[in-house]
Amino acid sequence: MANNNLFQQAKNAVNNMMNRQGNASQADKQAAQNAIQAARGEASPEEQQQLQQLEQQLKQHNQLQ
Repeated sequence: MANNNLFQQAKNAVNNMMNRQGNASQADKQAAQNAIQAARGEASPEEQQQLQQLEQQLKQHNQLQ
């Protein structure tokens, strides 16, 4: 699993953004989205599913602001 690092980075980026709640900048949101996209290229089917969930969290979080 060479992509494990990218997958972990995507999870961390989304978690960091969620933890900031209203203080997440546009750059934070973009970084999280970019990390998800980067990880998606090499993710296993199971990781793809988790990335989809992370992306959903990201969208919901953005709509709350």
